[in-house]
Amino acid sequence: MAGRITMSEEQLRPDPVHDDLVLAKFINCIMYDGKKSRAQRVMYDALKLIDERLARSTAEDKPENGLAVFHIAVENVKPFVEVRSKRIGGANYQVPIQVNKKRQQSLAFRWIIQAARADKGRPMAERLAEELIMAAKGEGKAMNTRDQTHRMAEANKAFSHFAR
Repeated sequence: MAGRITMSEEQLRPDPVHDDLVLAKFINCIMYDGKKSRAQRVMYDALKLIDERLARSTAEDKPENGLAVFHIAVENVKPFVEVRSKRIGGANYQVPIQVNKKRQQSLAFRWIIQAARADKGRPMAERLAEELIMAAKGEGKAMNTRDQTHRMAEANKAFSHFAR
C-alpha cells in the first residue's frame, strides 16, 4: 500500500531512563527482530562506557554526560546536502539537494549504527560508545561518510540547477 502514513511520530514514547525522544528513536533503529530490551541494554551500556570515559578525561570543555555526547555526535553527523540521481535528456546527473530535518536525523542514525556494526570482535556497546565519542569529536567512520556525501555534493554543484 503505497503512500500509507504511519503514526510513528505520535506513538513514539521517550526512553524510560533518560526521558528522551531522540534516544528512543535511536534505540528503535538499533533494534533487531523486535528485541527492544536488547537494543536498550546495548545503548545504555554504551552511555555508561561514555560516562566512565568522561570521568577519566581531564579536558575542561568536555560534555557533562553520555547523553550530551550522544546528542553532539548526532548533530555532527547530520548531513546538510546529498546527491540524488536525476535522469534528464537521456543522461543521469548527480544533483545536489538539501536534506530535510527528518532525513538528516535518520541518515545520522544509520551511519553511526553502520559504523559501529562494521567493527567486529568487541561487544556492540563498546563499538557504539567508541563511534559516538569519535563522532562527537568530529572523527570516525560516520563523520567520514558525512564528509564524503558533502564532497560529492560539492563536486556536482554544477548540476544544482536541475534540482526542483
